[in-house]
Amino acid sequence: MSEILMTESPVNKVCAFDEESLVKRVRLALLTEVRLTPKPGLVDIRNTGAHKDMDLAAFERSTAAIAPWMARFYQIGYESATGNAEWVLPMIRPIGVACECDMLQVTGGVNTHRGAIFAFGLLSAAIGRLNAQNVPLEQNLMCDVVAQFCHHLVAKELSVPKGGKLSKSESHFLQFGLAGARGEAESGFRTVRTQALPVYNRVMAELGDTNLALLQTLLHLMAWNDDTNLVARGGLSGLYYVQQQAQKLLWEGGVLHPGGIEAMQQLDDALIARRLSPGGSADLLAVTWFLSHFPAGMLFKN
Repeated sequence: MSEILMTESPVNKVCAFDEESLVKRVRLALLTEVRLTPKPGLVDIRNTGAHKDMDLAAFERSTAAIAPWMARFYQIGYESATGNAEWVLPMIRPIGVACECDMLQVTGGVNTHRGAIFAFGLLSAAIGRLNAQNVPLEQNLMCDVVAQFCHHLVAKELSVPKGGKLSKSESHFLQFGLAGARGEAESGFRTVRTQALPVYNRVMAELGDTNLALLQTLLHLMAWNDDTNLVARGGLSGLYYVQQQAQKLLWEGGVLHPGGIEAMQQLDDALIARRLSPGGSADLLAVTWFLSHFPAGMLFKN
């Protein structure tokens, strides 16, 4: 049996979505993701995954600390709505740094949500911008605005070494061509829109089970997302191992197949033994759940 989570309709047309609604929805997205169980290599109700420095309680404290900051990201997006979209990212970055400081304070210096702060900060600013422009909040429009905020971000920040020791992000891009969270944001969350959301929506339509839909979606993300968290922990071989194991489970039906939950638990044990944690896919799963509550809208252009 999968764990019981708070559930809502997979697609609710959002008419009035202000800062308070945004903070609540982001908080719920992050809690829904971390409490989903079993998640291979990740912190959940079952265990702490491949992590020795964080647990479920740390993620819950972190969520409580960072969710209120989404109102500030929203406000920047709202107040800059008449300006060039590419100006927004430099404007919200100081807010991101302050948000990270609150996260680190409540977790004892442990990075629980840096990727999520980046993703949801951008989405929150996009929602503020669209609300200021009196434009309907739709998945594809919101993601297109994020792509506009992050135009040429990978080229600006990863493709040209700045001298000195390379950051992990720079190293992953220059050595392997992996753009990580920046690439996903620059594409307007292409992986979420083309892979994760279709799987989530299909399972919800067929079974109406949020837990199974999210677990099956996570497997798809693990199978196809070039997760740089895995590369940081296990190199390319670690990434390929997780992708191959997730693809194997999907070939057998994933969590929708009899014995699928037990297979996920076995994969969890295998990733823990290898110290592999698909944290990038976890962030995209939270984004998937968040976006699923908005109508899709027109197909994206990126």
